[in-house]
Amino acid sequence: MRALKYTLSPTRINNAKAKSKAYKLSDGGGLYVDISPGGGKTWRFQYRLDGLRHTVSIGKYPEIGVADARDRHFELRVLVERGINPAEVQRKEQDERKLRAAASRAPENGFEAMSRRWLTERMSSKSETYRNQMLSLLERFVWPEIGSKQLSEVRPAHVLKMVEARQATPRTAENVRTVIQKVFDFAIQKLEVETNPALPLRGAVEVPAAVHHRHLNERELVAFWRSLEKQGAHFVTIAATKMLFYTMLRKNEVLKAKWSEIDLDRGIWDVPGERMKMKKIHRVFLSSQASELLNLLLVTDDRREYVFPSVLRPGLPVGEATLNHLFWRMDFGVPEFAPHGTRGTTATLLREHGFSRDVVELLLAHGERGVAASYHHHEMAEERRRALQYLADEINRLVTGDRKVGFSEIGTSSTLVKEEGFSGAV
Repeated sequence: MRALKYTLSPTRINNAKAKSKAYKLSDGGGLYVDISPGGGKTWRFQYRLDGLRHTVSIGKYPEIGVADARDRHFELRVLVERGINPAEVQRKEQDERKLRAAASRAPENGFEAMSRRWLTERMSSKSETYRNQMLSLLERFVWPEIGSKQLSEVRPAHVLKMVEARQATPRTAENVRTVIQKVFDFAIQKLEVETNPALPLRGAVEVPAAVHHRHLNERELVAFWRSLEKQGAHFVTIAATKMLFYTMLRKNEVLKAKWSEIDLDRGIWDVPGERMKMKKIHRVFLSSQASELLNLLLVTDDRREYVFPSVLRPGLPVGEATLNHLFWRMDFGVPEFAPHGTRGTTATLLREHGFSRDVVELLLAHGERGVAASYHHHEMAEERRRALQYLADEINRLVTGDRKVGFSEIGTSSTLVKEEGFSGAV
């Protein structure tokens, strides 16, 4: 097959607005995103076979991301090259899934039933996007093959068959193997089975090295910060973005913040362990800029629950997708910069300005591993407080020069002030 140069990016897809009629965003080679009048976005593949045009659906966006859609597109193109109609294959797969579901209503210790328990009990604390990705892997690749089997009936050969079927897309193949391994690990802990058939197949597929989240250098950080106010985003969304930098927390940890966690008088924020990746309470020492920003948020909020309340969903915090969309549509010279990249940006800035690895690791809430975990119980509270204040001051210095300014000057445009009902600086 000829090589393709795909054209779509997450930014372009996220920015695509609904119209009165459905329309397409082409990615190349017959792959496109169908935009419905209701705003739904679906990946589809259009192809010709035996002189006829056919179309198959790949899945919803963003549940099926750009990389996954292109992996599936490659698999479908291979079928077409071999003279096999993907639409017929898809119909057969759907029929088989229905038959399996009807036949199984899965036995209590069958694989599908156990994996649903795993999704409920172990994935509840994960992000909605991640849970949907795990469910998609199970529904598309795993349950049709072994969903109705008893756990004790699943053999490494069954797993190998599923992995080898995805060899053209090694990352997907490894994700399939991994989700099976996780379900069996869970089943072993529940004493439902004693062996894990996915373990012997580790390394069966060579997966390309992971691409880490891009971080910004100082010049790019300035461009990002100055571009932030120009996006037309709501005040709360801009504030949440700046708090990612000021606190070095993860997206989920910031967006679900509650006022009950924050003591503005003492300048501390204790993030509950259930929201932290390491499941341990994490203390953030608030810089003066972060405190000023939080005080400004406080006087705009009548509900007094979530620090970053959703405008469209009363009683809930700003959604992760809202923050993702803001980052994806920003055009400041660095394509596809993600919220998680703020952690690498701030960590690099502090390390380059002389702060120790131990301090930065504590700020990032990275847990010690191995022997070190048994002996290192230091908190370095004063160093962490000084580092976060230095970080906020340095961002101000980079953006505005040597003149130190507060959030009311660099973080609130006149438009936003009017929108929130203010007439002057806070």
